[in-house]
Amino acid sequence: MKIRKLIAGMLCALILLGMAGCGVAVDKAAGSGTSNDYIAKEEGTLDAESSAALPENRKLIQTVNMNVETENLDTVLQQIDSRIAQLGGYVEKSNVQNGSAYSGRRYRSANITVRIPAKDLESFIDRVGEISNIVSSRKTVEDVTLGYVATESRMKALQAEEARLLELMAKAGTLDELLTVEKRLTEVRTELEKVTSALRVFDNQVDFATVHLSIEEVKEFTEVTEPENIWERIGTGFKKSLKSVGNFFVELFVFVIVSLPYIAMIAVIPLGIVLIIRLKNRKKKKKPEKEDPKENS
Repeated sequence: MKIRKLIAGMLCALILLGMAGCGVAVDKAAGSGTSNDYIAKEEGTLDAESSAALPENRKLIQTVNMNVETENLDTVLQQIDSRIAQLGGYVEKSNVQNGSAYSGRRYRSANITVRIPAKDLESFIDRVGEISNIVSSRKTVEDVTLGYVATESRMKALQAEEARLLELMAKAGTLDELLTVEKRLTEVRTELEKVTSALRVFDNQVDFATVHLSIEEVKEFTEVTEPENIWERIGTGFKKSLKSVGNFFVELFVFVIVSLPYIAMIAVIPLGIVLIIRLKNRKKKKKPEKEDPKENS
């Protein structure tokens, strides 16, 4: 009986050691990667029961891509800036191209990335549609609730561990114990900073929707119509072809007029060569022939 109890005790001790080793391995793995890598791992560990217990308020990242047209780029940009300020958003990135006046026409465009409070996203889109012609619009919604909950849970666990380590540090009796607790406290605080930063990024992406807005300044809006039958498509295509031919000749005429100085400069070179050759020929004809000395004698 004593031998059996001894064997059973040894088996229990081995099991406890194995569980402790697994816990250490998990902690090391969690602290080794970046905050984004950690979030991905945490998302994968949530089971069906955890998913069922998620809060009703989902964490959604909304992104909108819009291509619009306007007859006056400056006016539209001013109105968009005004609407952004009213809604409490901000411009994350802006790129305005003024085009070139070389061909006599100015093609201007702008590409801006706007951050709008998620609750006011539809209001902003409606306003853009009122002041411009929407050619295309695409909206995507990414549900990051699982990653958010996992990151938040990890942050709370690290905060609790930090508090326990501070208590142990105050009670440390030897220098070795104090150094061991300080080392672990540094690791926990480093990991806590990463997780807290990742949570802030989540909050920003969820609270503010992203709108990628491409604006083209045009003289004529693109018609957005319903699908046509075959005869309507032929008629529409024929009209577009005639219009393209007309635009081609207009552009060709403008190009020729604009390029006249270059054409004149190029034409002067062969004209000058021809004049030089003619002058040389005339000089040769006017030059008197040398008299033969035999005839004089």
